[in-house]
Amino acid sequence: MRPWTISKYLAAALFAALFASNAVAETFKIAPNAESSVLKNGLQIVVIPDNRAPVVTHMLWYKVGSADEIPGKSGIAHFLEHLLFKGTRANPDGAFSKRIAEIGGQENAFTSSDYTGYFQRIAPTHLAEMMALEADRMRNLVLTDEVVLPERDVVLEERSSRIGNNPSARLGEAIEAAFYKNHPYRFPVIGWEHEIKQLNRADAFAFYEKYYTPENAILIVAGDVVPQEVFDLAKATYGTISRNGDALPRLRPVEPPMETARTVTLTSDQVKQPSVRRSFMAPSYSTAEGPEAAALALLTEILGGGPTSRLYKSLVLDGGPATAAGSWYQGQQLDSGRVSVYAVPSGPEKPDILIEKVQDIVDAIKTEGVDQTELDKARNRMIADTVYAQDNQASLARIIGVGLTTGLTLEETQNWPELLQSVTVDDVQRVAQKYLDAKRSITGYLLSDDDENPS
Repeated sequence: MRPWTISKYLAAALFAALFASNAVAETFKIAPNAESSVLKNGLQIVVIPDNRAPVVTHMLWYKVGSADEIPGKSGIAHFLEHLLFKGTRANPDGAFSKRIAEIGGQENAFTSSDYTGYFQRIAPTHLAEMMALEADRMRNLVLTDEVVLPERDVVLEERSSRIGNNPSARLGEAIEAAFYKNHPYRFPVIGWEHEIKQLNRADAFAFYEKYYTPENAILIVAGDVVPQEVFDLAKATYGTISRNGDALPRLRPVEPPMETARTVTLTSDQVKQPSVRRSFMAPSYSTAEGPEAAALALLTEILGGGPTSRLYKSLVLDGGPATAAGSWYQGQQLDSGRVSVYAVPSGPEKPDILIEKVQDIVDAIKTEGVDQTELDKARNRMIADTVYAQDNQASLARIIGVGLTTGLTLEETQNWPELLQSVTVDDVQRVAQKYLDAKRSITGYLLSDDDENPS
């Protein structure tokens, strides 16, 4: 569920007048001053100058995630993310993180179904050092059972706390497993518990050797830097690493068309408040035709994007049958995406009755469409959000990184506001009709032991 604040909407309103003119929105770009280059070994580099503060974000992305794992090895991408902090011969276990702490920097890493990333936020004077350290662990990772096996226990504990003790997360896993019959998006990013227990040093190192190569990586540097100086530093550090060959093609099984309605129910004594969610197969930004993805994003903003949305006003306000309701579009994926709606019943309202009320609101858009005013307001809010994101260099680097690792070019990512501006009310109605069919959806019920299972 998506968090919203009053201040966000007050701020968005201030931008409404600015973006009321099509000309303004069409000329607005994401990171318009970004510059890109490619080293001889295949490493792509994107530099986003931002001289407002003497800080730089150094972010290395690998074009590999949980959807690239082989069957039976779920969780290996995330497990390797943990293991990359275990050190090299030149920088043994903990040396990298210790150095970042010494210079007052910050670091973290993340894994998704389509990418894995590592980043440091440091003063510009330490950028060359960060590049050298990150380049070192791109090809020189040292793994032994003494570090691998205890870290596997850490991942198992992480899964227990994030998934095992969270019925909503367990329902989410069950929905994805039922939603995707053929595509590896059905595997949880953290992995299935019984498969994590079997992961070993050989599994991790084989995955590392295959995917942690310069031709499979993207370096993004955002902050108080000069692009050519960054390119020169990258050449002196990352540029010394030999490529493994051509970039690996990202070939995955194709999901067949969804022809049935499916239902998943999770009942647990941990559930204090029942809820219901429904998901529809839809294209992502990488697979959509024309403005379809942008139209889906605007559709979900109109439908359930906060307290001004149709779902919220119809189901939550004025003592409605829900305490919360909304929608989201999962469109930043290399392969197919999803549109999801959710609602949390208030009082005696049954989840199965509530989801039908949600579907009625969806169907109203399919039959009646949306009006120009609500489309413009939704577009202004989304563009305003993008403006705010550019105030944070790490967020901006993430926007570019996600785009590049999920099949978009730098130019396509930069021009997203223009794509958004091209969407018409007819486009929104068309994608609603095409993709939001209850007969081709999956519905997930989260119930307590006292709730009746939906029929």
